Amino acid sequence: MPAQKNLLPAYLALGIGVVCVSFSAIFTKTAGIPGIVSAFYRVLFAGIVIVPWGVLRHSPRPSLRVIGLIAVGGVFFALNIGIWNTGVLLTSAATATLLGNSAPLWVGLGTLFLLREHLPSPYWLGLVVAISGMAILLGVTSWHRFHLNHGDLLVLIAGGFYAGYLLTTQLARVHVDTLAFMTISVVSTIVALLAVNLAMGTTLWGYSAKTWWSLIGLGLISHAGGWLALNYALGHLRAAFVSVGLLSQVVVTSLLAIPLLGESLSLRQIIGGAVVLSGIFLANQTITQRSETAPSNPVASTVAGR
Repeated sequence: MPAQKNLLPAYLALGIGVVCVSFSAIFTKTAGIPGIVSAFYRVLFAGIVIVPWGVLRHSPRPSLRVIGLIAVGGVFFALNIGIWNTGVLLTSAATATLLGNSAPLWVGLGTLFLLREHLPSPYWLGLVVAISGMAILLGVTSWHRFHLNHGDLLVLIAGGFYAGYLLTTQLARVHVDTLAFMTISVVSTIVALLAVNLAMGTTLWGYSAKTWWSLIGLGLISHAGGWLALNYALGHLRAAFVSVGLLSQVVVTSLLAIPLLGESLSLRQIIGGAVVLSGIFLANQTITQRSETAPSNPVASTVAGR
């Protein structure tokens, strides 16, 4: 009988990766600077690790069309984290992480309306459940009068841009390996965020030591560290399993925010969050299972998005 593969390192990598990305909202809040600035430094510090590695590895050069698609995806990602980082400052870390993980819902809708692909009933059930959970989480009155917390609204919008990133890069992912993909994507994201910061006239330096350490943690731990650990896990575990494991970052972030940020959760937030997670789980399983049977796997290339 063939020896069974030891999956313990992969499970450990998944756990480490989840913890790394769970610190995203924590580092963003403790940095205490405009979200568009912390987003720029997030990818800049991550790029210090990823770009030299990608260049020195000498991966086959993709076509200009593929590079263009990845670059467009990088712009979507820049908008995603720039808006999400801004929203985090206006709402709780737990809510921002929860709503920021709603991308599978928007990916499904994009697949339906843009790619004209049929979606099975579990996705639609997940969408209805998730929206119901959001109504509980954010308050029915808020939805009725559309008086949503600005931070909650921003992180929901960010989820839409992340879906655009997933849908765009899915078209290119089959033609390039993961490291080359991340190298091009990070460079395009850095350029896009730098351009936005310069256009807005934001201050990019002169911050406190606490802010710089938070930004370094955001880039090296949450982004680069999360990407390395989760992509290792994806190389040994089923993408559907990893995608479900990623949903636990909502719980981890919520627990971390209690001692580190002094945040707390109300009963309504706990119930609403649980319902939203259930809906995202159903939709995410549908999207991930479809991607595992397709030539490319967008989950494998974008696990460090949050």
